[in-house]
Amino acid sequence: MLRVPDGEKLSRVPVRPAAVKTLVVAAAVVERDNRFLVTRRMAGTHLEGYWEFPGGKCQEGETVGECLRREIDEELGAAITVGEELLVSTHEYPDRSVELHFLRCDLRSAATPRMGQEMRWIAGEDLATLSFPPADNELIQLLVRTRPR
Repeated sequence: MLRVPDGEKLSRVPVRPAAVKTLVVAAAVVERDNRFLVTRRMAGTHLEGYWEFPGGKCQEGETVGECLRREIDEELGAAITVGEELLVSTHEYPDRSVELHFLRCDLRSAATPRMGQEMRWIAGEDLATLSFPPADNELIQLLVRTRPR
């Protein structure tokens, strides 16, 4: 049993749930004519209303490339070619940890939202004007920094 001397207080220690799961997520960075393909998270989803690079959670045993091909087909009805990995970032949310893999991708067919989500092509210099999840901040900074002037 832990005893605290009379009159002393215990400092607060943040407590996280014991079983915070790490989700592996893959996101497609698709650029065409200096514009990036982004979609908006739908109402009722984690981080609803934020803009994001399309993609999703990897399934058990799936590579990030396989995940992206599946997710882009499911969400946007498009085929993609998966290219180089641009960035891996980890972000801690109160209820989950996310390991986010951003990969450069090319569309091989037209993208059309299949789930009712908003989709747009945004100029690289305008990326910072949209609200992205905190886990995307490092990528946004990288893309804005490397834009041709």
